[in-house]
Amino acid sequence: MTERPQPRTAAELMRSRFEAFRDGDSEWLLHTWHPSTRPDVVELDDNPVWRALQIVDTVRGQEHDTAGIVEFRATYRSSDGVGVLHERSRFVREGGRWFYIDGIVKRD
Repeated sequence: MTERPQPRTAAELMRSRFEAFRDGDSEWLLHTWHPSTRPDVVELDDNPVWRALQIVDTVRGQEHDTAGIVEFRATYRSSDGVGVLHERSRFVREGGRWFYIDGIVKRD
């Protein structure tokens, strides 16, 4: 796992998770995934090349909140060409740490 600073907000966690996907760091993804929804393994063998992250909207998710929502658009390149993942993700803060819960993919 790449050494990463502990995110203070849900948006910071979203950015660090994007970097983990980009870098192929499945350990960080599992570390930041809430135990209630975390898979046993994150397979990144077919991971596209992640290019850019745009935070579209945030609801709560600040340093003293216990929950937050981050809507983002992430661009990527795969064997099928260039694409965009548009998701509205839920986060929770427990024990002073932010965790990813789940997300709803939006169709543009």
